[in-house]
Amino acid sequence: MPYEWLPSESETHRLHLWPHRSLTQRGFVWFVGLTAALIAVPLFAHLGSPVLWALLPFLVGTIWAIWFALRKNGRDRDIVEELTLSPDRITLVRHGPGGKRQDWEANPYWLRVTLHQTGGPVPNYLTLKGEGREVELGAFLSEEERVALKDELQDRIARLR
Repeated sequence: MPYEWLPSESETHRLHLWPHRSLTQRGFVWFVGLTAALIAVPLFAHLGSPVLWALLPFLVGTIWAIWFALRKNGRDRDIVEELTLSPDRITLVRHGPGGKRQDWEANPYWLRVTLHQTGGPVPNYLTLKGEGREVELGAFLSEEERVALKDELQDRIARLR
């Protein structure tokens, strides 16, 4: 699962969440290189003819577009959520794409963990509500992962109280 509970420091629990990253850096290089090689195969039939120069800009543009789209997708997936549970405070820090940071805090005694099975933007929408504000947790997790996380989270919060 793309989340883990970090080793506890006394009564403080820390949860680290991140989106799935199926394409590694090495896989990216292989994919773009293999795509470029396969796209270049039809060019061999036109070596030495003016048709080669007419096709070349389109093929180079295609490789550039694939490279750009995969890089942009990778940057957009640079999301990390850190949830810190302590007896006196619960803090959620979300580091989004482009270094955007969002913070949320609440008292654990009044905290409510809710799994909206319907009515949210996705099925099994997981939220934390406290101090008059409701925030989403693990938007990038799958439905099953959000259900499992809710149970684990409620168990840890119950131990804090």
